[in-house]
Amino acid sequence: MPTDFAVAAAPTLAPDTLALWRRAYLLMHTAAEMAALYEEQKTVASRYVHATARGHEAVQLAAAFLLTGADYATPYYRDDALLLGLGLRPYELMLQLLAKRDDPFSGGRTYYSHPSLRRPGVPVIPHQSSATGMQAIPATGMAQAIQYLESFELGVLNSELEGDAQQKPTQNSELKTQNSPQNSLVLCSIGDGAMTEGEVAEALQMAILHRLPIVYLVQDNDWGISATGREMRVMDAYEFAAGFPGLLRLRVDGADFLSSYKGLEEAFAHVRQRGGPALVHAKCPLLGHHTSGVRREWYRGDNLLEHQTNDPLPRLHRRLLHAGATEADLSALAAQARATVRQDWAEALAAPDPDPATFADHEFAPPAVLAEAGERAPAGADKVLMVDAALHAVDDILQEFPEALFYGQDVGGELGGVFREAALLAKKYGDRRVFNTPIQEAYIVGSTAGMAAVGAKPIVEIQFADYIWPALNQLVEELSKSCYLSMGKFPVQALIRVPIGAYGGGGPYHSGSIESTLLTIRGIKVVYPSNAADMKGLLRAAFLDPNPVIMLEHKGLYWSKVSGTEEAKTVEPAAGYVIPLGRAAIAQAADADKLRQGGTCVVITYGMGVHWARTASRQHPGLVEILDLRTLNPLDWDGVQAAVRRHGKALVLTEEPLLNSFAESLAGRIQTNCFLDLDAPVATLGAANLPAIALNVELEKQMLPSAEKVGVALAKLLAY
Repeated sequence: MPTDFAVAAAPTLAPDTLALWRRAYLLMHTAAEMAALYEEQKTVASRYVHATARGHEAVQLAAAFLLTGADYATPYYRDDALLLGLGLRPYELMLQLLAKRDDPFSGGRTYYSHPSLRRPGVPVIPHQSSATGMQAIPATGMAQAIQYLESFELGVLNSELEGDAQQKPTQNSELKTQNSPQNSLVLCSIGDGAMTEGEVAEALQMAILHRLPIVYLVQDNDWGISATGREMRVMDAYEFAAGFPGLLRLRVDGADFLSSYKGLEEAFAHVRQRGGPALVHAKCPLLGHHTSGVRREWYRGDNLLEHQTNDPLPRLHRRLLHAGATEADLSALAAQARATVRQDWAEALAAPDPDPATFADHEFAPPAVLAEAGERAPAGADKVLMVDAALHAVDDILQEFPEALFYGQDVGGELGGVFREAALLAKKYGDRRVFNTPIQEAYIVGSTAGMAAVGAKPIVEIQFADYIWPALNQLVEELSKSCYLSMGKFPVQALIRVPIGAYGGGGPYHSGSIESTLLTIRGIKVVYPSNAADMKGLLRAAFLDPNPVIMLEHKGLYWSKVSGTEEAKTVEPAAGYVIPLGRAAIAQAADADKLRQGGTCVVITYGMGVHWARTASRQHPGLVEILDLRTLNPLDWDGVQAAVRRHGKALVLTEEPLLNSFAESLAGRIQTNCFLDLDAPVATLGAANLPAIALNVELEKQMLPSAEKVGVALAKLLAY
């Protein structure tokens, strides 16, 4: 049995310390009573899967007691004791357990102990998924945003400041040298098994590299569902952390409240003093089931008895007795916990279920830009390349919004991006605002969720579309679901720039088109401009949108060097010009007389397709309208239908391989909804259905659409 203390004279505790221990004891009993009740009522309580904190309560409560309303936290799915320690009622957790309407986190949409909360006096808790290890990157992004905002006179936007009442940063803020008086920090709670995830290493690298204010609390119960530690790892998290110089690491007895509190107190002080990040490894017993759906009796055996000898509740009970508490006092606290849990359970059972009519609410936060505004073609303005229009748009944003920052691979320093799309921005704004990251696509994308939760406004870049795949974990699980599962409390304002497309021998890893994959991810927006003016207007709208927006930027249009793309270069709009997302544009109209006579068609396309179609349409003067979608999600479906009905014939054109693509899906949707208006089947054209773009330029030409291929398709469609 663990030794909690010397059995000599009883210590004399300060009143506030004794009160803290008594509160821990009450809440530890509360968590234990909840777990016992859920087991007793498992027919009802296990309708939806849940996990409880049994065995982990001591370290979770210690962490909760050290957090403040100026802090940020990412609890794990076993952290219900931590939530109790932050002041949440059992009733509130039970509402989530039962997927009730008034669940304060998600309104019945997500699992038990998956909080997302903005409440005065409580740390901000953004949405996070159940995926193991995923929380490390958004949590580290929060710490990076805290550090960034502290470096300016912006303040950290925390739970004390709600919604529109949050302080708006002033323009042209000056750097300040002192820390924020709150010295906010982030607590990232994580399991030891999750520490083996590669994304955790990405987070640790960035935290140490930038000396970020974050504490990683690793709760190690030596199990990962049914796999033991010896099956999953060659070292525990404390040993693993030794490979990260600059990371304060501590071991605590996670089953002992005093050991946990003292260790976490040291870690918190280190981080609040801005000494860099800290990792606290807490060894804990696992006394409950992995989850209600994976029961302990199926695989634990004698191991459970061994863990039960280290139960934190009797250990704290003995400590309190040794400090002078009486059995009667402690029995009264236990009875209070039991009565609270039973009463709250009765209330939660009687609470209403969600209104089914609200099932689709909060897919996106309301857009910030509703109408085109500003000067698209100012008098006397010069024409500009697409790459420069993007550069100028980002420059304008960084000047206007001091909470904005721009980062990714090679966008900082002297280079300013491999396409020079960020040229000189780092010199102009400094490496706190425009900076390089390691080769960490997951961190680049996932950190934006944390940045947005704190109040920073990130613009990030994936170097090539072909390299976005490591970021999909974060994009799907953390960014896309956050607004919906938090009932709109945590939309992720993030602009993700992605150079895309093929031209001139880019080869298999620098030429891919990925929009169809992205468009299967609900909860993100996808924008794809075809010219400089649209680039500038859409980029600003994407930045201002409170949701995750991916900006696909065709590399072959950046400089208008590809034959037929000269019209991608346009007069540069004025600063502040903006185009609402979800509005298609008629890039080329058909001749009005020929339209009245019939026999015209529309090409529905985007990006490079606009230029292929324009070149091809010269073979059919006046007969071809080109509808540039500009935004793929949200799609201007009304604009698409109107164009189809104007002409009765449509070609959907894409650079992607055609099979199972967005283009085919759109063609099918047109066929279904506009069938009576069609004079011909909806035609489609895309790249060959092959896994990669070949390096040889002649092979590339065979694979991709072209103006010539579009011309053939148009001739066939018009003759139908």
